[in-house]
Amino acid sequence: MVATDLDGTLLTSEGTVSARTRRALQSARAAGAEIVFVTARAPRGVRAIAEEAGVSGLAICSNGAVVYDLATDEIVESHPLDAVPARRVAATLAEALPGIGLAVETGRNVLTEAAYTRRHAQDLAAYREVVSVFEENEPIVKLLAMSSAHTADEMFTAVVAAIEGLAEVTHSGVEGLLEISAPGVTKAGTLDRLCSRRGVTAEEVVAFGDMPNDLAVLAYAGAGYAMANAHHLVLAATERRTLSNDEDGVAAVLERLYG
Repeated sequence: MVATDLDGTLLTSEGTVSARTRRALQSARAAGAEIVFVTARAPRGVRAIAEEAGVSGLAICSNGAVVYDLATDEIVESHPLDAVPARRVAATLAEALPGIGLAVETGRNVLTEAAYTRRHAQDLAAYREVVSVFEENEPIVKLLAMSSAHTADEMFTAVVAAIEGLAEVTHSGVEGLLEISAPGVTKAGTLDRLCSRRGVTAEEVVAFGDMPNDLAVLAYAGAGYAMANAHHLVLAATERRTLSNDEDGVAAVLERLYG
């Protein structure tokens, strides 16, 4: 199995799949490998990339909270954060990081409070402003916390100990944005369940990533590769390296492995 992150990893900085990367993915598939996207993106941000890359099957989305069928456009597995711990996490965030803005990824849409001002151009139709994300009775696939006054690293350091056990907290490269999931929900945990159902061992997984939310996947895989452009924590923790995303680093490894 080839498990790859998307932004900063498989995709170029322009958000595209290079011709070389597409060829390498097809070579891996022809050799019998299953290609699985393992991404922080919601399902709506994955399907077009899969078509561009020539990848089908299942994708692990929203940092492991969702398993998405690329062919049927269906969410086949979901692990949302319960409302009670989510409220406690939000209170902790507000105390540690005054002025923070909250949003909720539901799996299909994004609920945003007034202080959450981030908008992704390709996702504008998915945003819906609400008074409180906790009053909408929607699944909390991911709780998103944004601050214009802090980096994601600073935010993580400020809150990680306080919310331990209540939720999983990580970040994936957007400055000033934390991504919070149900306890135990990670990219690696969902990938492990998928591998178990496929009869694939961790040693048979080659993985690629660039950000802290990829660390567990890179540690899980028999061969986990950090991109040359990866976050400093990922580079420090990962022995194997490849070229940057703009240098087709994923393709470079797949060409060696699969020809």
